Amino acid sequence: MELSNYSKIFKALSNEQRLKIFMTIHEQSMKGSKKGSDFPVEKSLCCPIEKAFTKMCKCIKLSRSTISHHFKELQNAGLITCKREGQMYSCTINEDTVNFIKDFLR
Repeated sequence: MELSNYSKIFKALSNEQRLKIFMTIHEQSMKGSKKGSDFPVEKSLCCPIEKAFTKMCKCIKLSRSTISHHFKELQNAGLITCKREGQMYSCTINEDTVNFIKDFLR
């Protein structure tokens, strides 16, 4: 991975709201998994969002347009992937990018 890609990733995660969104999606993706989350997610963020964009708006208490902007930034950095399911977006963590970050930090 190029240095500019790492820069995009860390820039996306440097915003507190985007970091909360990323951590919340990560936490939700770990719920069905046997291994626990690596991130300290606040209890207020642990509402059952089921990785859905619309429910994230209620959980994080930001406007839909602000959440949309943050999701786009996380997507552009390669941290999450989103797919449309009817009128909702389902988002998941891009594990390849997370693994690149882990390798970079070692």
